Amino acid sequence: MSGESAEDLVAQARQWWSTDIIDVQPGEIALRGYPIQELLGRVGFVETIWLMLRGELPSPAEAALFEAALVASVDHGPQAPSIAIARMATTCGVPVNAAMASAINVLGDVHGGPGQQCMEVYLAIDEELQRTGDVEQATRLVLQRQREAGVTYVPGFGHRFHPLDPRTPRLLSLVDAAAADGVIDGRFAAIGRAVEDAISAGRPRRIPMNVDGVTAVIYCELRFTPELGRGVFILARSVGILAHAAEQMTQGGRIKGPLPKSIGYTYTGPAHRSVPLDLDERGTPR
Repeated sequence: MSGESAEDLVAQARQWWSTDIIDVQPGEIALRGYPIQELLGRVGFVETIWLMLRGELPSPAEAALFEAALVASVDHGPQAPSIAIARMATTCGVPVNAAMASAINVLGDVHGGPGQQCMEVYLAIDEELQRTGDVEQATRLVLQRQREAGVTYVPGFGHRFHPLDPRTPRLLSLVDAAAADGVIDGRFAAIGRAVEDAISAGRPRRIPMNVDGVTAVIYCELRFTPELGRGVFILARSVGILAHAAEQMTQGGRIKGPLPKSIGYTYTGPAHRSVPLDLDERGTPR
């Protein structure tokens, strides 16, 4: 026994977890200090996400720009691995929470991470910009450092499916309008465009900003960290994941794989062969 009093032990237990996020007492719930009953019916879900992550309520203009970025990332069709996984998991008979968890778990660095990675590039350029005062020079310096480090891919630009991502022009127009109204300062929009110019220079076709690149602009403008940038992307994509899982439940189907059985797959191993009857102790034919 430690010899501590019961009161000391209770105090230690209460201090084991600490949070600025929520205060729950008998008959009371407060999010970041706001009584839940005052939030209900007055504060929307997008504003509540901001409140929970940032500690304060956003302005209406900030919330509108944040919401546009979330809407843009909701879904990209059943060919997207996370969506396909949700649908396949559903046909395996798992409940909706398991289907959603299976899908969310693949949103890693490759499928789900480029937005965070793009924010990190933008923030590095912004740090260089504070020293040079020239966005084009700052962009060249950061991209050159990446190339020297062996990085050949700039996340947030180009798209395997869209020659021009249809979400990008609209989101950029909203960013420009918010900058004109003084909601944001617009420097990350300038950085994003400078990156597009730099990586497209000397090429026959431009490498346009995609949804990860433009939402990275928005999240940087709104002062989210890169980690939160990935987190809110996952929140947004969870809506599409849920919708597809629910649709697959309605459509039915049992143990559906990535492709119909009639298409099959490509086998690249040895031709069929007989097992030798005389093997040595290592399993090789004598």
